[in-house]
Amino acid sequence: MNTMLLKSTAAGAALLALTGVAGAEVLARATADLNIRSGPGPQYPIVGVIGVNEEAEIEGCREGSKWCAVNHAGVDGWAYSDYLTAPFEGGEDYVVVTERPAEALPSVSFEATSSVEVEPVRGELIGRKTAIGTVEPIAPPPAEVTTYIQSNRAEPVYLEGEAVVGAVLPETVEVREIPDYEYRYVYVNQQPVLIEPETRRIVYVVR
Repeated sequence: MNTMLLKSTAAGAALLALTGVAGAEVLARATADLNIRSGPGPQYPIVGVIGVNEEAEIEGCREGSKWCAVNHAGVDGWAYSDYLTAPFEGGEDYVVVTERPAEALPSVSFEATSSVEVEPVRGELIGRKTAIGTVEPIAPPPAEVTTYIQSNRAEPVYLEGEAVVGAVLPETVEVREIPDYEYRYVYVNQQPVLIEPETRRIVYVVR
């Protein structure tokens, strides 16, 4: 396996600064089991998970980015806004945070406290918004499948977005077979996932 992305365990720590007009923190709801990462990008370690339909506070989002600073169950980190919805401007309807009204959230900056080796991003997970709420994960795989995936760890592929059920892999990403099992697997953004080979859709996230 190549060099680990983070040179120290503190590398994912960040300094946050509000750069816009700061208002009350927004309470958002996750539309899928959503990773919380230590920094705003797929190369940063996972530090927590917001369960589907669970809520998290959004402190703000990076300007020109889909990554937002969040707090969930006492865990601070960053989550991908395509999978967060919230009511804005006092409305009752939930809007995907990525498509929020301008100035609905303050901008936040990020500064890693030590250097991070950033692996190249090889594409983008597709079909995200259309997949939200329409694809159910499969039943947990047999123990021997999980053991096989963990024992035959593949080099991770880094894609813009987040590894959630319903997202689709680009055609350029190679998936691996599992003996006597209908699904394939790949490590996306350091996260092992099961793939339906015909659609290339993520059907299960191995945690």
